[in-house]
Amino acid sequence: MSLLPHPLLTPLLAVVWVLLNNSFTLGQWLFGALLGWLIPLFARRFWPEPVRLHRPLVLARFILMLLYDILVANLAVAWLILRGERAQHPGFVEVPLRLRSDLAISLLANTISLTPGTVSAWLSPDRRYLVVHGLDVRDPEALIATLKRRYEAPLVEIFEPC
Repeated sequence: MSLLPHPLLTPLLAVVWVLLNNSFTLGQWLFGALLGWLIPLFARRFWPEPVRLHRPLVLARFILMLLYDILVANLAVAWLILRGERAQHPGFVEVPLRLRSDLAISLLANTISLTPGTVSAWLSPDRRYLVVHGLDVRDPEALIATLKRRYEAPLVEIFEPC
């Protein structure tokens, strides 16, 4: 039994706590560190397998790319809404998955849902494909290729063994 079950999650939770409170005082940092230690400690029984990052630098690049994509997608969705209903072409697509770990699939589904204009709707029972709803799906194959290239491929590098 490790006293620090998720060493990468602990500092991340501390930073998130400080940012959410918008207070950079020593007390907030200490409380964030305490939460960052306690939350993974109490939640470890819900994580059946340890998290293994195979390419942590790819994770950093992925996070930056996701933040950029969220910003651009917000602008695109705003423009789509301003243009009216006729400009929208909503639809569902089935994205075949290479990912196999529960954590990686969950991160992919959440990443897609965080990006405005798309939402993960359903995971097949065999976990072979993810159904995604898009607000503007003019070319379903292009949307699938973009999701796989921008989100799934880096997650495969980060979490799946080579």
